[in-house]
Amino acid sequence: MRPALVIVGAGPRGTGVIERIAANAPELYAGSGLDIHLVDPYPPGAGRVWRAAQSPLLWMNSHAADITMFTDDTVDMAGPVRPGPTLHEWAGVDGRTFAGRQLQGAYLGWVHQQALAALPPGITVHHHRRRALRVSGPREGRQQVWLEGRPRPLLADLVVLTVGHLDAEPDDEQRALAAYAREHGLVHLPPDYTADSDLSALAPGENVLVRGFGLAFVDLMVLLTEGRGGRYDGDTYLPSGREPVLYVGSRRGVPYHAKIGYDLTGERPPLPRFLGPAQTAELLARPEGYDFRRDVWPLVAKEIGFAHYHRLFTAHPERTAVSWAVFEEKYAAADGADLDALVAAAVPDVRDRLDLDALDRPLDGVRYASHEALQEGLRAHVEEDLRRRHDPAHSPDLAVFYALLSVYGQLVRLGDVGSWWHGFFSFLASGPPAPRLRQLLALSRAGIVRFVGPDMALAAEDGVFWASSPGVPGVRIEARALVEARLPAPTVRDSREPLLRDLHADGAAETPDGLLRVDPADGRILDRAGRPHPRRFALGPHTDARSSGAFTRPRTGGPAFRQNDATARAALAFLRSLAAREAA
Repeated sequence: MRPALVIVGAGPRGTGVIERIAANAPELYAGSGLDIHLVDPYPPGAGRVWRAAQSPLLWMNSHAADITMFTDDTVDMAGPVRPGPTLHEWAGVDGRTFAGRQLQGAYLGWVHQQALAALPPGITVHHHRRRALRVSGPREGRQQVWLEGRPRPLLADLVVLTVGHLDAEPDDEQRALAAYAREHGLVHLPPDYTADSDLSALAPGENVLVRGFGLAFVDLMVLLTEGRGGRYDGDTYLPSGREPVLYVGSRRGVPYHAKIGYDLTGERPPLPRFLGPAQTAELLARPEGYDFRRDVWPLVAKEIGFAHYHRLFTAHPERTAVSWAVFEEKYAAADGADLDALVAAAVPDVRDRLDLDALDRPLDGVRYASHEALQEGLRAHVEEDLRRRHDPAHSPDLAVFYALLSVYGQLVRLGDVGSWWHGFFSFLASGPPAPRLRQLLALSRAGIVRFVGPDMALAAEDGVFWASSPGVPGVRIEARALVEARLPAPTVRDSREPLLRDLHADGAAETPDGLLRVDPADGRILDRAGRPHPRRFALGPHTDARSSGAFTRPRTGGPAFRQNDATARAALAFLRSLAAREAA
């Protein structure tokens, strides 16, 4: 039998693995036949999230120039670089365009075809438009991948899971809310990928509580306004009359920061500086392990601060009191109160100083006298964010963005560092396009969107849902509909995919947050004794090596590309040695 590899998940991550197999096969697997079975009910390349069958109103969250599926020399990998076009170069659109997701899906489909065409002769890809239900088989023998509606399994020497974002079973809170909604005739929409949610139960003019102010909310806002026939005339929203009234709140109480609207000119911060491969290796080598807040966060904060002040001192020296050389030397040695004193002496204007706690919780301790005062305050906050994110005078913000990307790439090496970091990163570095926040302001002025405030509290009482916030004492908002505007947590044991649940039952290890544990070196799935499975790999958001995305901004060392390369090389080396043993 020919060697066989099964890849479960045909979206951008699965395509990335195939592209890396094509790039590495001439070195590691030349002249040997191989069948690659790609399993996914959705289109190859685009997968579920980027498929053509979704609303054309939904956009990418990054500029077209900032999206690539191809490696470059900034990626720390053993395999060869295979350059290719960004989305904007491929599509011929302006690099600052926020392209529609359907266009991104077409780009991903083209990348998939390019990857197939680059495979050496003898390596063949077979696409199975089915769900994978289960993987079975001994550690040292061929694996069986069972597909929905197929009585016989696919036989595989290796299995790679690249399944992306998955649906999940509701947790205890969501089950209780769903039961309460059924009992009282209310509407409750649990965490879901918004483009796939059935929003028809949200009636025109009805109050709807929305818990979550990130990108899932932005999609919801679009689908319930423009998606129902409303339109914008400049900064004014003209309603269709079919919109519900959205009362939105979250822990922070504010939307994610808008994408920055200018490019970094001059010298980039020389990163990594305080959190690089040497520091992550030292953390991993500690026999007692490490604590994120105690051991990792100080390095993260130092790295982000270094990028911020490097940019401030080199691009805006008139706003500093000493030279960069003097500051840099002292910054490297300072911590705690000494660092605060150094910054206070060297950066006269407090607005030029980096305060990560204030960035994370911008409304912490803020109180509004009334619900209307909150609306005005939040609109002013969003307007200021838009102004700042388009003003190069605040270019240290863009340096912070690059530092966050660098830090993310290092933290992937550590495995699961907890959910707080991912939320912090997304809030600062993965917010919506600026035009979406301008639409939010227009909807707020039109009364279609109303802000609840920070630390949103939810209550299910008196046959309805109630929302409140300590930011507006004494105000409670009543509604008969509740939407959880966020993706389900990517836990293994609660996944609706029987494939992952079965892996967990079969002994695969999970982190305290429920992520699948994998070997950071090559993505092999670990068992509860810490042993890597010789024939099973996993990549993506359901693992503790999750990266910030399956594609990335050019020339930022995309950690997903590094992981794809390591997994592809490990798979090819295993298959080569297997073929040699069988030949012997």
